[in-house]
Amino acid sequence: MENSVIDYESIFKLDPYSLCKEEKESLLTQNIRELCKFHYKHCNEYKRILDALGVGGISLDSNPNRWVRGVGVQNDKVLESTNSKAQEANSPESAKKTTQNLDSYYNAPFLPVRLFKHYTLKSIKESEIIKTMTSSGTSGQSVSQIFLDKQTSLNQTKALSRIMQSFIGNNRMPMIIIDSSHLLQNRAMFSARGAGVLGFSMFAREKIYALDKDMNLNVALIRDFIEKHKGKKILLFGFTFIVWQHFYNELKRLNLFLDLKDSILIHGGGWKKLISQAVSKERFKSELESVCGVRKIHNYYGMVEQTGSIYMECECGVLHTPIFADIIVRRARDFSIADIGEEGILELVSLLPHSYPGHIILSEDVGVILGEDDCPCGRKGKYFSINGRIQNAEIRGCSDTYEQK
Repeated sequence: MENSVIDYESIFKLDPYSLCKEEKESLLTQNIRELCKFHYKHCNEYKRILDALGVGGISLDSNPNRWVRGVGVQNDKVLESTNSKAQEANSPESAKKTTQNLDSYYNAPFLPVRLFKHYTLKSIKESEIIKTMTSSGTSGQSVSQIFLDKQTSLNQTKALSRIMQSFIGNNRMPMIIIDSSHLLQNRAMFSARGAGVLGFSMFAREKIYALDKDMNLNVALIRDFIEKHKGKKILLFGFTFIVWQHFYNELKRLNLFLDLKDSILIHGGGWKKLISQAVSKERFKSELESVCGVRKIHNYYGMVEQTGSIYMECECGVLHTPIFADIIVRRARDFSIADIGEEGILELVSLLPHSYPGHIILSEDVGVILGEDDCPCGRKGKYFSINGRIQNAEIRGCSDTYEQK
């Protein structure tokens, strides 16, 4: 395997919210260009996609619509394309030509996230795979398989660590994981939910799991843990619906109050189930405070196809992009770039995927960019909100696909 084409160490030394628009665009464009060339060379399926769209042997220009519509509309069928341009683009220099004149990562080709459910997309040898992660899905749905090597796994860990330092500081904390430890039985194959639990566990100095294997709340265990760490900040982590269903609802039913007023709660994984129960973000926060006193509550957005590149909710209630990842909002009608304040389909850009071509993904989520470099919280970069899913998209997300046993 070739050495990494990106100087990750230098990037991770930077504050994840320190670059202004021009600086971040320069960093991302330079490195996304290298990732496109790398994956084109090492992932045959990715090469076939670009070749089939006619961008395998030519430079990408500033108008992505000619290839965007192809990959967006053809979706799963794109790999079966055998047009003449694909035949013409097989020279050894074609990968270099593909992206050498790429003037902005905004114009680089993306992959619809659903492709990962139907194709084995990896840029490494089988012997280099150290971990396989799968996306969330309801019964009967296909799931994505994401293959990780040491470099990508390390990227994810360092990126998550740098992001979280901005919200919880540098010190590890006593931690209550609002889930069950049975999720982590297979360390080589992780669901998105299991990967989330494992990833956030690195911030724990000492941890307990609040739920048993049957998802029942262990109140006595939690009380003992709170007493043991009295006077210290405790980190709570869980997936949104599970926190609501198995933590909040159970405490409410038992009419119990746990003293966690100095704690921080991090949660994510989708809101669809809670919205259907008329639970807004505001109600979620106020009700959690009513049963345990926690006031610092941060939601995050992310997906297993780009694990590590999470988008944290700041103190002002908006989601933020770090320097090694970005959000682009595209109009559904033609995939052109939407304006700030205009709703569209979210494209996710990340420098972390080295073992698979997941560096630019078109999601099935709808959202809006609210601003850039001027959030009152002081963090630079784009800040945005998620408004839901595109029509007829599969339900996904650790909270939304969670099924009670």
